[in-house]
Amino acid sequence: MVKAIHTEHAPAAIGPYSQAIQAGDFIYVSGQIGIDPKTGDVVEGIDNQTNQVLNNLKAILTEAGTDFSKVVKFTIYLNSMNDFSTVNEIYGSYLTEPYPARATVEVSRLPNDVLVEMDVVVFTK
Repeated sequence: MVKAIHTEHAPAAIGPYSQAIQAGDFIYVSGQIGIDPKTGDVVEGIDNQTNQVLNNLKAILTEAGTDFSKVVKFTIYLNSMNDFSTVNEIYGSYLTEPYPARATVEVSRLPNDVLVEMDVVVFTK
């Protein structure tokens, strides 16, 4: 079973992809950036973008009937590793143990020239 997940409480996809796809016992959430779904604008600064990304992910997870406690894998893409500690601190405030597996990488450029993007994989059982 494959099912698309969509919520108005997170930014609409900016290309031919779904906000998330449920495939069997897993949900794959597309990369989220710091766009405020109410205005369609990118929020300013690494702190605000990180919080907005996590709130966008949370909205999609809520629509799917789950939450961060079921996330098994995070991937974080940073425009600069200089922002690692800030992102790590904010990220940690949204989670509880056991923490999901994670990869964090620095990339040369992200959509809309944002500073951070995150995607997640969720196990629903």
